[in-house]
Amino acid sequence: MYFALLNFTFSIVIGIVGIMTLRKVSTPHEVVFASLPLLFAMHEFTQGFVWLGVYGLIEARALEIAESIYIFYAQGLLQFIVPLAIWLIEPKGFRRNIISILMIMGTLLSIYTMWGLSVQPTTVSIKDGLLYYVNPTTDYHWVAIIYILTTGGSLILSKNISIQLFGWLNILGINLVYWFKPYALTSLWCLYAAVASTVLYLYFVKRRIAFLELLKKNENQWGSQFENELNKLVKHYPSLISKRK
Repeated sequence: MYFALLNFTFSIVIGIVGIMTLRKVSTPHEVVFASLPLLFAMHEFTQGFVWLGVYGLIEARALEIAESIYIFYAQGLLQFIVPLAIWLIEPKGFRRNIISILMIMGTLLSIYTMWGLSVQPTTVSIKDGLLYYVNPTTDYHWVAIIYILTTGGSLILSKNISIQLFGWLNILGINLVYWFKPYALTSLWCLYAAVASTVLYLYFVKRRIAFLELLKKNENQWGSQFENELNKLVKHYPSLISKRK
């Protein structure tokens, strides 16, 4: 019961940060990346119900739904969403080209894992006090390697140092969890990534400041140009000026 409350609490806190992060979006290209903290928050909220289910506090059908939502996001979508999010905000160049390759790899892996999770049931149990998710079609080392390459690799390849730091934090988290609790990799790393994603708020605050400063600069620049143009038109075509009351 303790871990269920922990997941629910973390999800609420991270969700608040996630909403604040989305409010700092300046362009449509940033929406996917800015959505990550909120998506992680909803993900952890779902795992709270998984904990309730394994303790027998909710019906078996509710547990099955919660477990499916959790595992499909963790193992079926993240390897596609993360490189896509970085690709959308990365400037054109060599880094973006490599990220696009990782995005294709992540898409292919998502197709495979989504298929595997659909045709083979996932079992969830408690092992040493932690949730242990197992699906026979995704429980391979090659799946884990491509998963890390597409998620962590795309973050590290970003030109932005803050995003690189977020990537290294996630790779460090994966290795620590795998070293000490490999059977709990899916549940623990996703919780760790959810907490780490809150640092993205500061990244988007910085981008918002730069965006607003650019708008202000352009407003001053274009404002003076428009004013000069208007003065010339008024001077040369006084008869076309609208009558003002």
